[in-house]
Amino acid sequence: MTWIPRFISTRLTTAMKGSPVVFLNGARQSGKSTLVRQLIQSTDKHKQAAGTYVTFDRPNNIASATAAPEEFLQSFERPLILDEIQMVPQLFRALKLVIDDERFQHPRKVNGNYLLTGSANVLAIPQLAEALVGRMSVLSLYPLSTAEAIQGKGNGLERILKKDFNQLSNPKKLSLTRAIQLATFPEIHGLKKEDRANWLDGYITTLLQRDVKLLAEVEKIHLLPQLLRILCNRAGGLLNDSDIGREAGLNSVTTKNYRKLFHHMFLSTEVKPWYKNKGKRLIKAPKGYILDTAILCHMMDWDLEEIALRKPNIFGNILENYVATELIKQLSYAPPGNQLYHFRTSDGKEVDFVIEKANGEVFAIEVKSTSLINESDFKGIRELASLAGKDFIGGIVLYNGKEVLPFDKELWAIPFYALWQ
Repeated sequence: MTWIPRFISTRLTTAMKGSPVVFLNGARQSGKSTLVRQLIQSTDKHKQAAGTYVTFDRPNNIASATAAPEEFLQSFERPLILDEIQMVPQLFRALKLVIDDERFQHPRKVNGNYLLTGSANVLAIPQLAEALVGRMSVLSLYPLSTAEAIQGKGNGLERILKKDFNQLSNPKKLSLTRAIQLATFPEIHGLKKEDRANWLDGYITTLLQRDVKLLAEVEKIHLLPQLLRILCNRAGGLLNDSDIGREAGLNSVTTKNYRKLFHHMFLSTEVKPWYKNKGKRLIKAPKGYILDTAILCHMMDWDLEEIALRKPNIFGNILENYVATELIKQLSYAPPGNQLYHFRTSDGKEVDFVIEKANGEVFAIEVKSTSLINESDFKGIRELASLAGKDFIGGIVLYNGKEVLPFDKELWAIPFYALWQ
């Protein structure tokens, strides 16, 4: 498999210069191990030994690190990569002790010594979060964005937020369905349909039957595939654990706990609601999405090309999920501070995505699957603008057309290919 450069590399390198520990988490097979090994080799290329890589997919390493965690850490050259560290929770406290000792002895040489990877969200591992407070930077690596898959510049969202719509083009002349298909795990983004399906079958089975047991005791593990399928079918909808639970045969508390497990394993995510004035009648529920659109289509047995041609409503839901994941990916390697939300009023006005910048400025992004656009497609954005006031800096409707079209001073219709510049 050809190595595909990842846009998060710059943030990862910067984090290593400023922190003793960097934790890179993300879904299995998203490319974490390959990325960190490439990074260490490039930053340490003038040394004879380019750091040390240790994976806890090997039972002997788990046994040694569990039996003598401090001695295990001290036996390797720095920088030290610890891959899939969630397999050995005993190392978290040991890391704190070793780092504090290194800070005392060599205060100027402590940063960048430890690079951890894990397939579980750091918030799911209390030992890690508690032991390494003030010593650790956390980044997330997601499956490929479309821009990464075609080796573009990766500045699509940046240009959108700057309202830089001049000379937008469609790199590689991608169709919208092809762009969606490319935005997935590195191992399968170029595979044929049958091979992708086989890979995804094994991947989902591994997560739901093996990996989930590392995070929690799951009493009704046999219901997890059904719950995941329900969440796939509801992608882009408001999350209601009571409704979801009734459909899955679970109570609302168990449903919420199992959803959190999916979140910690980077299977699903949620986008929180945006609201400024608590007195306004706005919907405060989050919206749910699947973090890889290939998994969504696979779980629902949807052929993307056929759906795009014959079932526009379903394709619209798939497309919204794709845009959500593209925004999440691009925010993960952009300068920190921007947050992703959605907006919906109690009387039905909505904006699919709202990006709030660190300075409080608000930008709206609406998704339309058709090539036709009209003034009514901006009604939710206009409602958001009226509530955000001077903080509103602009809004776009992403549509399946080819031209950038102005609809007001700060409103535009923009082709989807703006995302994969």
